Amino acid sequence: MSSAPRAAADGTRLIGSDAEAIAVAHEAAALLVPGASDRDRARTIPTAELDLLSDFGLFGITVPRSHGGADVSFATVIEIFRILSAADAAIGQLPQNHFFFVEAIRQDGTDEQKRFFFAELLAGKRFGNAQAERNAGTATGLSTRISRADDGTRRLHGRKYYCTGALTAHWIPVAAFDEAQRQVLVFVPRDAPGVTVEADWNAMGQRTTYSGTVTLQQVPIEDWQVVAHWKIFERPGVFHSYGVLLHAAIDVGIAANALADAVSHIRARARPRLGAAVASSHEDPLLLARVGQLATKLHAAEALLARAANLLDSVAAEISEEGDARAAVEVGEAKAFAEQVSIEISSELFALLGSSATDEGLNLNRHWRNARTHTVHDANDWRYHASGNWLVNGVSPGKPVRKPL
Repeated sequence: MSSAPRAAADGTRLIGSDAEAIAVAHEAAALLVPGASDRDRARTIPTAELDLLSDFGLFGITVPRSHGGADVSFATVIEIFRILSAADAAIGQLPQNHFFFVEAIRQDGTDEQKRFFFAELLAGKRFGNAQAERNAGTATGLSTRISRADDGTRRLHGRKYYCTGALTAHWIPVAAFDEAQRQVLVFVPRDAPGVTVEADWNAMGQRTTYSGTVTLQQVPIEDWQVVAHWKIFERPGVFHSYGVLLHAAIDVGIAANALADAVSHIRARARPRLGAAVASSHEDPLLLARVGQLATKLHAAEALLARAANLLDSVAAEISEEGDARAAVEVGEAKAFAEQVSIEISSELFALLGSSATDEGLNLNRHWRNARTHTVHDANDWRYHASGNWLVNGVSPGKPVRKPL
């Protein structure tokens, strides 16, 4: 088995605690806010913004203390995603897969893989993503394979879609099946021979995620790049729930951003809506009541998010089949509600502000576009079904296991 190379050294900030990580996230978010609308409008590739997050040390916060990291809690990571997404939803989504795959290494990486990749993360390196396959016929189908070439080397071949973060990553974790038909993650350098990352993301929302296409043409790989991901499906755990809750945090951040913009414009607006017998818009009792209703729903979504995140930490401390199921159910509830709230607030802000809010110059529609684009990852009703099925019948939601094609 070949050995991993030495990780690169870097002057990246080293975060030492949960409290510091949250403070740094707020610091970064304040720098992201001013350019968020312009980046969306221009479809800017946010390399500079991600480099900022790297320099601030946010990509290494879940590295274990035994390897020099802060080893922050799930609750802290979720809160950081909410903070960043409330500043810029696309940039908030970009690290989602990064943290998901850091957890995969934490759980199933070899000692050698941990030493190398944890050092990379503390140096500011970023993981992308290459999992989904558009023509698989099922969301969990997988045709990407590792094979043995005539010269004895191992090769990786496949084509991936919706590869959020790959364009701006240093490493791309690729979901594949190995020669023994076991599901693995292959960590491939972004600039490796045979790797092509296309900036072909053209969705109406989350524009700067650049969740485009990755093509892998007989990419040479070594044993140390392959993580035995199949193991995670053979035991109870909160790995998949963690990934879902990261998405919920993004939706809650979108909702918060939309409501903040709505309130700001209401405060700045003098003319009341037609039919309101008041002198200014911020005296309109119906408008104030509706803002209060939306704020309450946002606060409820935030509370569900925090509750589920704390449960992840609790269950992870003492893994069991029942704890795994409870986490999946509560995370699903938080995600389902966050989806509804983000879409409702980002749509309703136009009714609150009136026709002037539709001015393209304001770009307020980006909140709805972001919410609607991000929330079509899966069928939301199935999350409510899973909750009801657990409460009534005691049926666990299960895990999305990949299937070879």
